[in-house]
Amino acid sequence: MSSVIDILTAHKSERSFTDRPIDDAIIDRLVEVAYRAPTSVNSQQVSLVITRSAAARQQISEIAGGQPWIAKAPLFITFVLDMHKSQQAMAAIDKEQIAQQSIESVVSGATDVGIALGAVMAAARAEGLGIVPIGGIRRDPQAMIDLLKLPELTFPVAGLTIGYVDEHAHQKPRLPIGTFRHEEAYSSAGLQENIAAYNQEMVQHWQAIGREDGESWSDSVSGYYENIYFPDVLPALLKQGFGKDK
Repeated sequence: MSSVIDILTAHKSERSFTDRPIDDAIIDRLVEVAYRAPTSVNSQQVSLVITRSAAARQQISEIAGGQPWIAKAPLFITFVLDMHKSQQAMAAIDKEQIAQQSIESVVSGATDVGIALGAVMAAARAEGLGIVPIGGIRRDPQAMIDLLKLPELTFPVAGLTIGYVDEHAHQKPRLPIGTFRHEEAYSSAGLQENIAAYNQEMVQHWQAIGREDGESWSDSVSGYYENIYFPDVLPALLKQGFGKDK
């Protein structure tokens, strides 16, 4: 069996899946991993929605902008920022929750979602499954809220497509580790040179795997970040009862 470090450092986002079903016992173990993941002040502000229905996965695929692997793989898990539970717990003792009015609540909740998501990704790969995390559900968050019948003070932060891999993906190169690891304080020294080298490496990577349309990292990230990536996130958050002014 691979070690945890081997599993984590060999990460690839797989986008080619068979339709082989996943045993309930495996799904239960994946859920348990997320269930036991740490949360800020034991707030337990994460919930999962398990989607196995082919029709619902097709809907999620369309919500996420037409990602066919969501519809193909047999399992999709939505990771939900959930302050509904804590609000109900406080109401039971006649207290009012106001933390959701702050941007900190969104940062904290999204962090806890990320911890649970990372844990399930590693666990799924340990079970011999492939995964690809899906941020595209935030492209139309209200559609996800409606589909999953999410109550107030919840928000679908990210999803995870899980299944048995058909054709394995290639692991992408990363920026030089010096752009990632900083000793004692952040350093931008040599950053432009490292980015230039990485841009060239990425183009060579795409060419090596037969992707003539492959872009440099600068071009790729510009395609997303020249615009507000998912402009419907803030309206949906506000509608769900979260705030941003505190």
